[in-house]
Amino acid sequence: MYVKRSTGGIMFLTLYVGNVLLAGSNLEIIKVTKKWLSSVFEIKDMGEVRYVLGVEIIRNRTKKLLGLSQETYIKKVLERFRMHYSKPIDTPAEKGLTLSLDQCPKTDKQKEVMSNVPYTSAVRSLMYTMLCARLDICFGVSLVSRYQSNPG
Repeated sequence: MYVKRSTGGIMFLTLYVGNVLLAGSNLEIIKVTKKWLSSVFEIKDMGEVRYVLGVEIIRNRTKKLLGLSQETYIKKVLERFRMHYSKPIDTPAEKGLTLSLDQCPKTDKQKEVMSNVPYTSAVRSLMYTMLCARLDICFGVSLVSRYQSNPG
C-alpha cells in the first residue's frame, strides 16, 4: 500500500495482483494519479468500487462515513461448511467456555467422522473474516484455532 499526504488531502493506493484500488479525500489527487498510471501502464477504470477481496465497501457521503462489510463472504462460508441454518448469537463463545481433551473423539468411528470435517479450512475462513471486518470474533477464533492439529 502506498499513502500520499499533502495539504490537499490524503490518498491510498493499494495493489493486489493486477488490481489497483485508489481511495482518498481529494478527488483531484485521485484523478491526477489515475492519469499518471494510465500513461505508464495499460489500465481500465472500473469506476467506484463496491467489493474488494470479498469485502463490501459501504459509503454514506452525507454523513461522511465509510464502512466495511463481509456479509456476502460470511454467507458463502456458512453455506460451504453447511452452517447457513445456524442461529446467530450475541457472543461467539459462551462465558467460561473451555475446550479439553475430554471432548475429543474416543472411538475409531468418532475419529473417522471428525477426519471428514474441514476444520482447518473453516478456521482459515474465520481468521480472514476476523482480520478484515469482524474483530468481535477474535476470542472464539483464537480458541478453536488451537486445535487445528487435532480438531477432535
